[in-house]
Amino acid sequence: MRYVAGYTADPRGSDAVNLAVAMARRQGATLDLVMVMPQNSQYNGVYPHEAGFETILAEQVSQWLDEGLALIPEDIQAQAHIRSGESEAEELIAAAEELGASLLIIGGSNTGIFKRFSIGAVANSLLHASTIPVVLAPAGYSRTEPITRLTCALGTRAGAEGVLQSGIAMAKRRSLPLRLVSLVAVGPGESTATVEDAKKHLLQVAATGDGASADVLDTLDMEIVVGTGRSIEDAVDNLKWKKGEILLIGSSRLAQNNSIFLGSTANRILRALPVPMIVVPRNYVLQAKELFPTTEIPVIDAEEIAEAEK
Repeated sequence: MRYVAGYTADPRGSDAVNLAVAMARRQGATLDLVMVMPQNSQYNGVYPHEAGFETILAEQVSQWLDEGLALIPEDIQAQAHIRSGESEAEELIAAAEELGASLLIIGGSNTGIFKRFSIGAVANSLLHASTIPVVLAPAGYSRTEPITRLTCALGTRAGAEGVLQSGIAMAKRRSLPLRLVSLVAVGPGESTATVEDAKKHLLQVAATGDGASADVLDTLDMEIVVGTGRSIEDAVDNLKWKKGEILLIGSSRLAQNNSIFLGSTANRILRALPVPMIVVPRNYVLQAKELFPTTEIPVIDAEEIAEAEK
């Protein structure tokens, strides 16, 4: 198992490395740090018209990568790669494909209020084009201990079954508890869906996943939670998030097969999310797919949890 971390010589690069370490520790994966330097071209303003500048830049990038490798603990196997191209996002995707990576991990940025996610140009390109699941680390992510729980956000449109299968496979591989979540916005101008609609949909998706396997629950701890609020962002805020948790979400129905396209709802979730997020390509099929059994699962309302904790 290999993960590619897109490294930059700034806090976002450190965030990506920290999250990559946390995920690698849970899976025993190898890390590949990839840094993209601009391609030398007469049309590229990064390169001055001076002989030897490309060599100087390559040496600097190599030094930055050494600093990135120094952030990785000795118990994680890692190596560094330098790539050159016109598009940083395209080069990261190409590197992940060539290395056979199962995840592409990058750092997010945080320029908004209340420490919400915001994404730059490279992250935005990856979240609308990658053929490999993209993992986005929140700004300031410092945790390197193993991931503790996987939450899978399921919508009501076609494709939820595929996201569920990805979540089950990821959770089982890593021996993680799996939480299935549906978000219901009840404020003016929001969806007309009700909490009961969301519960019914989640149970239906869980019970009709392709090819049930009777032994999944023996090794997988699962629950269903419906989060509510006056908006999607408010519903995300009202959920209880554990330290070390990560959210899995699918791509928009507008995405091409085996490609990512971050939809409008996912963007709204991202703005309020306090934990890392994995976005899987549309109709993405894991190599070692685990299937879900037709077994009754406890349904838990987020408001009931909050009331019980008072």
